[in-house]
Amino acid sequence: MSGLRTILALLLSGLSSALYAECGCLWEGSFSDVQQSADLVIAGRVLGIKGNAVDVAVDESLRGRTYLDSVRVWMETRDYCRPPAEDFPVDSRWVFALKRIQEVPDDGFDPATPNQSFGRVHDYYLSSCGGYWLNYSGEAVTGNLVNAPRWARDPDMTPVLMDLLRAFLRGEASSEALLKASREDPALTDLMLDTKAFLRGDPGRE
Repeated sequence: MSGLRTILALLLSGLSSALYAECGCLWEGSFSDVQQSADLVIAGRVLGIKGNAVDVAVDESLRGRTYLDSVRVWMETRDYCRPPAEDFPVDSRWVFALKRIQEVPDDGFDPATPNQSFGRVHDYYLSSCGGYWLNYSGEAVTGNLVNAPRWARDPDMTPVLMDLLRAFLRGEASSEALLKASREDPALTDLMLDTKAFLRGDPGRE
C-alpha cells in the first residue's frame, strides 16, 4: 500500500509541475521565503469577486504600507501564474503576500472582457509560484508557511499563532521558530488559543 501511495504522490507531483510549467512558473518557496519580495503583506477578508479579481478588506498591514481600506487583487486568467479567484470565497480570511502591478502588457486588457484581465496599474496580484497566501482562522494561520512541500497549498501542519507570524514579519522571530510552532502538539496550540481568548474575555472559546 505504501508503494501505491508513493506512485500516486509522484503522479500528482508531476501533474502539478506540468500545470505550472504552462505559465513558466518555478517554485519560489514557502511564505516565510517569498514574503520578503512582496510589496505588501496584509491580513484581510474577501469582500467580493469580480471576474478574475478579488476585493479584499485590509484588516491589518503586516509589512509594507497602504492607506486604502480595501485593495483589488487580480487572480488567474489566461496563462498568468496566479490562483483562481474562486479559491477565495466571500468572507474568508487570509494573509496575502502581494505584488503591485507596475505596468500592464499590451495584450493585458481587452475592453470586450473587462472583468478578465491582467489587472490595473497600482492594483495588486497574487502569485501562485510559492506560498503567497495563508488561511487565517481565529487567532492562527495555516498553509505553505515554512519549509513545506512544493505546490502543497494545505500541508499537514499545526496552526501557527498570528502573534508569532507578526513577530516574524517584524524580524523578531526566526523561520526556525515558525517551523517549530508548525510541528507542535495541536493540544498545546489549543491551550494557547484558549488562554488568549480567556484573557480577552472572548466567549467564543470555552
